[in-house]
Amino acid sequence: MENKNIEPYLENESQRDYEREEAYIRAQKRVEKIVGFYWHLFWYVIVNIFIVFIISRNLKGGDFWSIEVFSTPIFWGIGLFFHFMGVFGPNLIFGKTWEKRQIEKYMEKDKNRWE
Repeated sequence: MENKNIEPYLENESQRDYEREEAYIRAQKRVEKIVGFYWHLFWYVIVNIFIVFIISRNLKGGDFWSIEVFSTPIFWGIGLFFHFMGVFGPNLIFGKTWEKRQIEKYMEKDKNRWE
């Protein structure tokens, strides 16, 4: 008896390719967001070191530890924090493992309710 090689239905294969491409695009966007955050962090550190250095050199008898010296790093740091939360926050608080636990919890509740 001859062994016939049957190809899978092409629609399923194209669907799988589409899902792979979609996953690749999502991953690519995620990586771009992460890279954008790290560039933001890099420039935050470089620029604020420069600003604090220049301000501290130009102080004439003023207090180095005043709000005027550190206002830019503080307010830019708040913006950087929100950028961090926008990139990493959803996965920190409501990640895939949390979603899975919640689904299992509610499924168990429903199972117990109907038994």
